[in-house]
Amino acid sequence: MRITTEAIRAVEEPLDANHARDLDHASDLAARTGVDAEAVISEICRFSVAAPSWAVGTGGTRFGRFPGVGEPRTTEEKLDDVAALHALTGANRTVSLHVPWDDPDDPAALRAHADDLGLGFDAMNSNTFQDNPSTTGNGRISYKFGSFSHPDPVVRAHALEHNLAVVELGVALGARAITVWLGDGMNHPGQARFVDQFERVADGLHALHDALPDGWQMYTEHKPYEPTSYASVNPDWGSSLLLAERAGPKAKCLVDLGHHLPGTNIEQVVSRLAMVGRLGGFHFNDSKYGDDDLTVGSINPYQFFLVALELVDIGGGRMPDIGYMIDASHNLKDPLEDLAQATDQIQLAIAQALLVDRSALAASQDACDPALAAEHLQRAYRFDVRPLVAEARRRNGAALDPVSTFRRLGYRDAAVAERGTESVASGL
Repeated sequence: MRITTEAIRAVEEPLDANHARDLDHASDLAARTGVDAEAVISEICRFSVAAPSWAVGTGGTRFGRFPGVGEPRTTEEKLDDVAALHALTGANRTVSLHVPWDDPDDPAALRAHADDLGLGFDAMNSNTFQDNPSTTGNGRISYKFGSFSHPDPVVRAHALEHNLAVVELGVALGARAITVWLGDGMNHPGQARFVDQFERVADGLHALHDALPDGWQMYTEHKPYEPTSYASVNPDWGSSLLLAERAGPKAKCLVDLGHHLPGTNIEQVVSRLAMVGRLGGFHFNDSKYGDDDLTVGSINPYQFFLVALELVDIGGGRMPDIGYMIDASHNLKDPLEDLAQATDQIQLAIAQALLVDRSALAASQDACDPALAAEHLQRAYRFDVRPLVAEARRRNGAALDPVSTFRRLGYRDAAVAERGTESVASGL
């Protein structure tokens, strides 16, 4: 089934009166603080964040996976689910594919299906962190000890070949970027030389960079550990920046909010990368202990607000035009409900960031008045922006209350009726 604006309006009609009252109240409060509520709503209407194809299926852990029901069986059905998500949020206009988890036989047909759904394709994602029988042939080539960093030039060449194939597919789909996250590194001290591994990866990324089509970008994505436990080749933003600089001007750095050690000042990382023009994009999620891939804003909402504030500052009062994607693993929740909650939290954080009085904040900073600076931040953070965000969704033809409306429309029940209870999403 497809979720339409008309169906949403019919289900949410009982909410209209309360929403109108709440919106008037929020707009009045914003005006009293010198903020144009219409400008906030307009920016939320404009913003879009990609949904990854793999996230519409149930995620798992190292110990097991408990599939949900009505999971998408094909890439086309994954797009159907993202279209349903976008209908509810008005802010998920693109899909990010992961190859070979999603490797269509007919890219033109898949692109036509996406066009019919009103969706586009965001950054492509390659996979050299696991062996894939469809691409490794008879098993002689393995990424067990690395891909771009592997001592064997044959393995490195195969990793490059895979990434180039992902770019070729992306061109056919209308994408304009590739995200390269590598599981390369060491599980044991002495397993390899740090310098050798890094130099090989730098050479591989440089070769990939030079083969990119015009208008394309490559994102280097850092992560401190996992799957390697002793040392990752690209563990932090500094290493990512070095790799991007070595690769060339089309290379930028991607920041995954969960890819940092506890206590890392992520908003500072954002600032540093933006200062040198190498901030390429974001993967939104949240983390309690490690790369938990939890729902955006579910653990550290204030930190996420500060990240959004930094982004809005970089964009001169709007979200900068870089790549955005939700990268979460839904082990227990319905995937579409979790993605809707994540999108909502992103919209809320952006709205809060837009409410900060930047002139007053700058004055307090110049006056070395941290208490007053904190007041300016807290005033915006505590403001109830939910009516403004809901209004932005409504103006985009989406839902005031995405999760409740999703349930009332019965999309999951319809998916189960069509796909069954035993369907398993590819790549999971």
